[in-house]
Amino acid sequence: MLQRLAYVAAAATIVSVVPVQLHAQLPAHVDSSLHRIFDSRAYVGDRAAPARWRHDGIHYTTLEPSKDVAGGTDIVQYAAGTGAREVLVSARLLRPSTSANPLEVDNYAWSQDGSHLLIFTNTQKVWRQNTRGDYWVLDTRSGALHRVGASTEPSALMFAKFSPDGSHVAYVYKGDLYVEPTAGGAVTRLTSDATRTLVNGMSDWVYEEEFDLRDGFRWSPDSRHIAFWQFDMSGVRDFTLINDTDSLYPVTKEIQYPKAGTTNSAVRVGVVDATGGPVVWAKLTGDPRNNYVPWMEWADSNNVVIQRMNRLQNTDNLVLASVSTGDVHHLLTEQDTTWVDMREQDFQWLNGGKEFLWPSERDGWRHIYVGSRATGELRLVTPGAYDVISVAGIDQKRGWLYVIASPTNATQRYLYRVSYRSPGPPERITPANLTGTNSYSISPNAQWAVHTYSTFDTPPVTDIVELPAHRTARTLVSNAALKAAVAPLIQPPVEFFQVQISDGATLDGWMLRPHNFDPKKKYPVLVQVYGEPAAQTVVDRWGGPGMLWHRMLADLGYIVVSFDTRGTPAPKGRAWRHVIYGAIGPLSSQEEADAVRTFARTRSYADSNRVAIWGWSGGGSSTLNAMFRYPDVYKLGMAVAPVADQRLYDTIYEERYVGLPSTNAHGYDVGSPINFAQGLRGKLLVVHGSGDDNVHYQGTERLVNRLVSLGKEFDMMVYPNRTHCICEGAGTTLHVYSLLTRYLLTNLPPGKP
Repeated sequence: MLQRLAYVAAAATIVSVVPVQLHAQLPAHVDSSLHRIFDSRAYVGDRAAPARWRHDGIHYTTLEPSKDVAGGTDIVQYAAGTGAREVLVSARLLRPSTSANPLEVDNYAWSQDGSHLLIFTNTQKVWRQNTRGDYWVLDTRSGALHRVGASTEPSALMFAKFSPDGSHVAYVYKGDLYVEPTAGGAVTRLTSDATRTLVNGMSDWVYEEEFDLRDGFRWSPDSRHIAFWQFDMSGVRDFTLINDTDSLYPVTKEIQYPKAGTTNSAVRVGVVDATGGPVVWAKLTGDPRNNYVPWMEWADSNNVVIQRMNRLQNTDNLVLASVSTGDVHHLLTEQDTTWVDMREQDFQWLNGGKEFLWPSERDGWRHIYVGSRATGELRLVTPGAYDVISVAGIDQKRGWLYVIASPTNATQRYLYRVSYRSPGPPERITPANLTGTNSYSISPNAQWAVHTYSTFDTPPVTDIVELPAHRTARTLVSNAALKAAVAPLIQPPVEFFQVQISDGATLDGWMLRPHNFDPKKKYPVLVQVYGEPAAQTVVDRWGGPGMLWHRMLADLGYIVVSFDTRGTPAPKGRAWRHVIYGAIGPLSSQEEADAVRTFARTRSYADSNRVAIWGWSGGGSSTLNAMFRYPDVYKLGMAVAPVADQRLYDTIYEERYVGLPSTNAHGYDVGSPINFAQGLRGKLLVVHGSGDDNVHYQGTERLVNRLVSLGKEFDMMVYPNRTHCICEGAGTTLHVYSLLTRYLLTNLPPGKP
């Protein structure tokens, strides 16, 4: 998924095809501002510690530094309404007998009855997140503490979780599933066929990246069985990453990475008895390498519900598989002429498992339906010309469905509720004065929520609110200090606006102006772009360091703008999002250029002869397309971690929006910037991490060859062994943004035209 917009920079290798002023010294005040934004805590706000709602719906737990044990962490419970505080687990209880120090708590989970606690610690990153580490079980009654899988090496277990009855813990170790008693004892190995290319209970690279699937197994409600994914990656080609810097000779790392049109993993779902025995495989139809299983969960103790999607991702089947036989019963089919918008996180069982929530765009909007388990029939419960962005919670006792939506402003987010028993217009729950972005973690009984609010110019505020009145019980994080620190930097305020382009579409945009803005002057324009289906840039929420960097550039004498073109995931209806099907790039780059022209024509202070554009990941690709296709519009581009050739990216993302290369070669040709490189006339900087496992540096190397063969001048920076975020290593983020700032100031300076 091309959406990693992380912030960047450390030791780097610089490659310049022509000698330009990449090494020019930044003015002292600019260098100071960059350090304050990216290399200090001057503008770092407070964040509320993650809250875990208890089953009663009126209490939650969180992690807090221990007042009694140096370096320790307490697990503390709060009453939502009163704020009454109780230390449930002191750091003193989390000190192993073999250590003088308490465990560092990276994550934790309660058994259903609260008698045992599972601690995740000593963690290591596996691609995107820290999903490998050590697990410890604490008996909260006796204080006994022991390590799960004690015979294994450190930081080797994944996804450990209690059985629903709390009697056992299951986990993944080296690609196989294991179970052991919660109190410790004999370990049962449930699978024994794992290899480098076959794993159980976990996922492959592309499922993690595109379907957000990591944890690959589920306990049955009666604690008797475990359902799990199995990935056979033997047919997937390896992509080799080369580390040239950390040892005397290069070290390589191989990733099973399926590029568009190539072989996928063979994926299936099995169910195994928690005491061991043979696996019962769900009898899913179709080639397991050309169909996907993005989601799976238990329907009841005898059946697993599975989402089965074809390779083109335009047909999505929901089926039930029997635990005892593997036989499959079809529930419903979702189809689209382009792609099915999969929102498996919005699926929930209702009415004791007789009904379920189902998201669909079948009427032209992303809506929520209630489906019958008996018949598969759907009834719409969120009618109206608006998109449901996500399901936030459900009050099954009273029949209310809470959703995030913004029917009249695609740049904002609010909480609404609808009755799923008597559907009607949505009722806004978020108060009218909280215009911006609102997110909610709603308690199981839907009486309380942890609510976070921010705007483009307002740092996040987190509070506890009572629903549905939205009464604030107390504020957890006010960020008053951050608000005061940034107050001098956010003037004038951001301007949100709309621009109508030549084909009739109306695009949302935002603009930042210098603090000493003079409408009679002409200013160069910097465009931030994304332009692909994975993310919006025009959203009214706090943007952190990236937003402050844009404001710094504005104060240096630039007009900074961004536009959301069609095909970005704005809540503007199915047609808006799906119009780009068949080719990513041509329409968005056309609309982006059209928006810039219209903006400059209608804003006399915008200098149409001095326009720059920059973006990361999909935004890097959009930057290349802009520079190559519309050289009359853009004079400078900065493309970070771009996909230059779409055939080099993964199967799930590219094929979802473009189809297969074998049947839509034209779509890949017209969407890939590398095929339009002959159009480059302005200044271009390409930045990439050589260790990028997501968007491979390979694509930038091919782009370099293409530009060299065309005799084009350009500039390039490679960050050794950095991933897609280009964030690893001391000073890296600061270095990247200093590089971008210097390139912009040197080659498109503010001031007189």
